[in-house]
Amino acid sequence: MNFTRIALASLGAFVAYFVVGGLSFALFPSLKTEFLKYPAVYRSQAGIKATMPVGMAFMFLAIVALAVVFAMLDRSGFTGARLGALFGALVGIFAIGSFVVHNYVNLQIGAMLALQQSIAYFVEWVIVGTVIGLIYRPR
Repeated sequence: MNFTRIALASLGAFVAYFVVGGLSFALFPSLKTEFLKYPAVYRSQAGIKATMPVGMAFMFLAIVALAVVFAMLDRSGFTGARLGALFGALVGIFAIGSFVVHNYVNLQIGAMLALQQSIAYFVEWVIVGTVIGLIYRPR
């Protein structure tokens, strides 16, 4: 494994994750509106700002873990951005099943919010995977 590339891919993917997330809320203000419908379930803006540093640290750690898993993939067939996009799509599907739908079942949120989260997270993880694929190069 190329640890320098893992570090660079992790950093690039971390930046991409937050850029895409920010753009999602800017381009689709209805996302924020859906979250506001459930004040007993989701933190307030102030609460989010207070917990954001911990959230960012652990999101970076999660992305490092994904970059390491990506580095361990068999390279026969796909490479670079193409392999990264496929990897990101698989992570996106995993996130929808293990996070979005899981929360839809357990939390009192609407189907529209779950659908919007599914689309946003899938796109976000495909982009994150693509960035990892573009930056990471095996030795």
